[in-house]
Amino acid sequence: MRKVLILLLLLSPLLFAQSKIEYFPDSLSISPFSAKMIEPKIGFSFQTGANELELNIGNSLDLVHFRKGKSGIFSIGADFFTFTLLRGEANFHFPVDAVDYLFGMNFGYRTKYDNYELGLRFRLSHISAHFVDGHYDGRNRSWRDNLNPRVYSREFVEVLPFYKAGSFRSYAGFTYIFSTDPENIGKDNFHLGFEYFYPELILNLFHFYFAYDLKLIHLDKYTGNNSVQAGLRIGKTSGKGFSVYYQYYSGKSHHGEYYNFNKSYSAIGFNLEL
Repeated sequence: MRKVLILLLLLSPLLFAQSKIEYFPDSLSISPFSAKMIEPKIGFSFQTGANELELNIGNSLDLVHFRKGKSGIFSIGADFFTFTLLRGEANFHFPVDAVDYLFGMNFGYRTKYDNYELGLRFRLSHISAHFVDGHYDGRNRSWRDNLNPRVYSREFVEVLPFYKAGSFRSYAGFTYIFSTDPENIGKDNFHLGFEYFYPELILNLFHFYFAYDLKLIHLDKYTGNNSVQAGLRIGKTSGKGFSVYYQYYSGKSHHGEYYNFNKSYSAIGFNLEL
């Protein structure tokens, strides 16, 4: 993973030697995909009908933009975020059951044409998962539901081309896991999804949106994970803002300690896009 990262960093300035360079730009060249589960988020969601909530803390940051001509942008960025599973208890206590950590680099390219835009995001990432003290039952001195901590980590590349026309963006791609523990997990996952933002409302700040993501994951067999999200974003559709949304999810858990557990739930969420 280190060798691949060094090679990409060395080659990127050579490929864009005649480009205009912008260091630490104010915004992401490629904004996160709304319904996709493993994306940078700062916010939380409450499951309806279940005592579980999700807390997301983290962000993606573009480190440099190489602008080629009037419409092409190549970006290099970094990803650092967590997604955490909690429970609610009395006195405003929220024990942490499980947490997943992701860090890595991302590389993106997008270019505009007359009526549409094409692009691609490439990720090189590490992710690991852990049970936390909220999963331990101190009264009975045992792990909750007899689920002991297990080692779960993976290193992967994700290639995600996308097409954007107006307020509609679609994508399709794949993930290849080149190192994983446990070792019997399949190496290939596939992605398909879209999002649509309705025209601006009051003061060009309010946008209703709808998004869908399908992830075909490979454990001992292929399984489809479905994520549907509908909500209201205040701010920019592809930049900074705040979202309130409803989400329906069905499939395998995206938390590594529960990677082979089936999940199906509805949730109300809030997210801050930076």
